[in-house]
Amino acid sequence: MKFPRMYRIRQKFDDTRIEDVAQAVEDELRDLSLTSIKPGQRVAITGGSRGIANIAAIIKAVVDHVRSFEAQPFIFPAMGSHGSATAAGQVTMLAQQGITESYLNAPVLSSMAVTEIARTEDDVPVFVDQHALAADHIVVVNRIKSHTKFKGPVESGLMKMMAIGMGKLTGAEFYHKAAIQHTFPKIIMDAARIVIQRTPVLCGLGILENAYGQTALISAVESHAIEDKEKELLRRSKKMMARLPFNDIDLLIVDEMGKDISGVGIDPNVTGRNRDLLGVFDHPVQVKRLFVRDLTVKSKGNAIGIGLADLTTRRLVDKIDCEATYKNCITGISLEKAGVPMHFETDRRAIEVGLGSMGLIPPEESKIVRIRNTNRLELVQVSESYADELQHRSDLEILGESRPLEFAGDDNLL
Repeated sequence: MKFPRMYRIRQKFDDTRIEDVAQAVEDELRDLSLTSIKPGQRVAITGGSRGIANIAAIIKAVVDHVRSFEAQPFIFPAMGSHGSATAAGQVTMLAQQGITESYLNAPVLSSMAVTEIARTEDDVPVFVDQHALAADHIVVVNRIKSHTKFKGPVESGLMKMMAIGMGKLTGAEFYHKAAIQHTFPKIIMDAARIVIQRTPVLCGLGILENAYGQTALISAVESHAIEDKEKELLRRSKKMMARLPFNDIDLLIVDEMGKDISGVGIDPNVTGRNRDLLGVFDHPVQVKRLFVRDLTVKSKGNAIGIGLADLTTRRLVDKIDCEATYKNCITGISLEKAGVPMHFETDRRAIEVGLGSMGLIPPEESKIVRIRNTNRLELVQVSESYADELQHRSDLEILGESRPLEFAGDDNLL
């Protein structure tokens, strides 16, 4: 089969970034004037599971600010069922991000024990980590961005962390199930509002990242204003996020997927692919066939999201830890995301099958986009079929002449 030639291009995104994140955190918290923190009081600070840029430095800056009041800060994992849903596993997830007792000079208190503090108007129980409840104050720290499962006024951020993150495994399971009947945005907002009302949440620290995965904005907000501020920050986040260069794609080649890239391995906010019991959200990108080539080492076999692909390789399938994948999918009520698609011994064969399923479109004229993963979208390969469009896009830079798709001797892409 004859494949199209490919251009290597560079996408240009908004590169707004913060140079000194520790100073930015200090400035934001100082502006809040948190005088309710008294000497000797215990202040719980959330630690999440997502790979947030500069997160260890950001948490340390919060710890240092709390210490300026002669208070006693500690970190607790606020990550729902992540880290294998064990106290030790969640400490490990924090450590992998540099959030350790030695670096922060503050204790990390981890437990899966929770307390039910109230019920929502839909009779959904609201659970909170026991270490957090025992503190005098709670500071919620998280990145604000689009969620991979649903769309709403708040998605992934401070509100979700207060509901699902601080609710640990027990809360995560309840909320995911309740979302089937009551929708995720409502469950999250109802639960988070109760957490703010019934627990000592002092403030939130929202983080935005630019399309290059760099810290672009840090915003501290008092507890009563978290919801409104998060709605505003989510809108800003969506404008800053990286995107594919084109919306109409015959074959999208994704070199790697994984939990360290997206909560569902392949970010639907990038690909437009979202198979979910809660419904499929609208997206401008239309991908006819999606081929994912490999699974990252950091995923440790968790291949949640493989069900979003049409084609994959034997080498990826051989790396799947079914127990880890199924546990994640079951907890998230995302059974469809564990489905293993057609898989082939070589990349060449997978591409041939994908292009051969395009109807009357000659393979050499097909629209192909190749990316490393859904987090790395600055450097992309696109087929010659996009040549005319490339000439009229100031946000795209062509890096040299077009070249054939390059394969190694084993028929796998270079």
